[in-house]
Amino acid sequence: MSEKNSPVLFLIPTPLGDNSTQSIPAYVAEIITGLDCFIVEHAKTARHHLKAMAPTIVLPSLTMFELNEHDKQSALEGFQECIRKGKSVGLLSDAGCPGVADPGAAVVALAHKIGVRVRPLVGPSSILLALMASGMNGQSFAFHGYLDAKKTGLSTDLRRLETQAKKYAQTQVFIETPYRNRNVFQEALLHLQGTTKMGIAMDLTTETEYIAVKTVAEWKKEAVPALHKRPAVFTIF
Repeated sequence: MSEKNSPVLFLIPTPLGDNSTQSIPAYVAEIITGLDCFIVEHAKTARHHLKAMAPTIVLPSLTMFELNEHDKQSALEGFQECIRKGKSVGLLSDAGCPGVADPGAAVVALAHKIGVRVRPLVGPSSILLALMASGMNGQSFAFHGYLDAKKTGLSTDLRRLETQAKKYAQTQVFIETPYRNRNVFQEALLHLQGTTKMGIAMDLTTETEYIAVKTVAEWKKEAVPALHKRPAVFTIF
C-alpha cells in the first residue's frame, strides 16, 4: 500500500457545547463522512457530535471503540484492527480537542509507535481559548488539568500555582469538574493574594459564554458568578 493510500489517524475536534458547531471548520465534516471507524470516549456523545457536525453520516454503519479511564486496551486493539484492514480512524474527545486533557493521547502514542500517520484537525480548545481571552502571559503558560479534589490539597495546589505564576511570570491554567467549580472559586478567594489575577472562562463558543478576569481582591467585592455545573477553565497570574 502506498503512503498516499495508507490509513491515517485523524484527530477530530468536537464542539464545546450544544449549538456551537459553528466552531468546527467545514473540512472536518468532509473528513468525517469518509470514515467508518472511530475511537471515542463515550459512544452516545460521539454519535451526537458526529450527526451535528456531519448530518449526512449514517450512524448505524459506524464502528466505535470506547476509550476511557476504565478501559483503554480494547480501544487500542480496535484501532490496530482497523489499521490492519487499511481503514483510516477518527479519534474524538467528548468535547474539544482529542489528546488534550483527554485519554486519546494513548491512541496517538500507539499510532506513532506503529508508524501510522497522525493528522490533527483544526477546532476549538477551551484551554487555548481561555488563555487567549485572559490577557495573561501567552508566551509562557502551564496547564495543570484538575487540581486536588480534597479541600486541604486544593488550597495547597492553588498556592503552588500562584507561586509559580509570580516566580516565572507564567500563566497557570487548570480545569475542574463542573459541580466543583464553586468550591474552587471560594477556596481561591480564601487562599490567594489579593493582587493575584484570576480568570474564569465558561461555556466557551456557546450562547451562554462567560469570560471575566479580576484580581482576587476585586472578585471578593463581586457577586459570585453562576459557576455550578458549567464547563469552566481557570487562569491564574
